[in-house]
Amino acid sequence: MALARSSCSMVTTATSPDRWTKLFHQIAELNSNAKSHGGSEVEFKLFFLGRHGEGFHNVAEAKYGTPAWDAHWSKLDGDGEIVWGPDAELTPLGISQAQTAHNAFATEFASGLRIPDATYVSPLSRALRTFEITFDGLSDRRGKAESRKRPEQYGVHTCDLRRSRTFIFSTFSHITALPPKLDAHSPFPLTENDELWTADERETSEHVAARVKTVLDVVFEKERGDFVSITAHSGMINGFLASIGRPSFSLGTGGVLPVVVKGTRTRTCSRDTL
Repeated sequence: MALARSSCSMVTTATSPDRWTKLFHQIAELNSNAKSHGGSEVEFKLFFLGRHGEGFHNVAEAKYGTPAWDAHWSKLDGDGEIVWGPDAELTPLGISQAQTAHNAFATEFASGLRIPDATYVSPLSRALRTFEITFDGLSDRRGKAESRKRPEQYGVHTCDLRRSRTFIFSTFSHITALPPKLDAHSPFPLTENDELWTADERETSEHVAARVKTVLDVVFEKERGDFVSITAHSGMINGFLASIGRPSFSLGTGGVLPVVVKGTRTRTCSRDTL
């Protein structure tokens, strides 16, 4: 069974004091109407797509420019002044951006925003740290280090070479592993060491979108709630948008993009046109 997905627009006023309450009510109504009309195969969910705060690799790319970064500097661990690999950390500005996201969540609670029903996070340090700061003190919910999604595009760039599974779960207390059965059958299992990253081949954008598609399938099949947060990277976020037929979006570091997605279960394994 496969899922056909599309994004949809919700009518709500951004400045309304109960804007999030209205949005969640609209989503609940859509799901209720779908079920009442025999549409058990249709479901709507709100996704918060969060990009990690600024990392040292972002600083280095800005310093040298994207062409030189891609051709040379991204393959190194640093330049003698900045260290960005492996697994780039947040800069002080990146930490501040994550704190801003935290404050925004806390402020928006007054307008009906609530803690996500499910939270997924990339297993790269900059995303894990952003997740911890963003939700610190707001909830005891733990993020799932989702191995199906993997982190950003993998390969070549040392900033995207993740640390060991042991390091992740011993360093980031708000992260839980996937259930062993799920992880063992994942097409991208979170192994002890990064077995996907290679020094000579960069993953394509098309493959990123295909990986995100598997995550969406799992989320719609396994998560019963209608609000899902994903903390990850620009490549993954644009892969998400591509998989639902939307154009790419340049989301700044520390930014959050809300997207409502309509999922339709189909009885074919072929990919549907959205």
